[in-house]
Amino acid sequence: MNSLLVEEFEIAEERLTPEANLKDDLEIDSLDMVDIVVLIDQEFGFKPKAEELKSVKTLQDFYDYIASHI
Repeated sequence: MNSLLVEEFEIAEERLTPEANLKDDLEIDSLDMVDIVVLIDQEFGFKPKAEELKSVKTLQDFYDYIASHI
């Protein structure tokens, strides 16, 4: 997932820590989340549901969410 964020959103890899807040620390907004849903579908073969992603706040939450669906 980190490599996708670095490549697609040009986020510096050193900012990608498990405790990084997606919105506040990584500046990922709702439009970026739409792109992330597409990337997850392409890379991992499932389409995240918007209501499930509401609870994803940190990068670790994101890792856990993806791990629970693959």
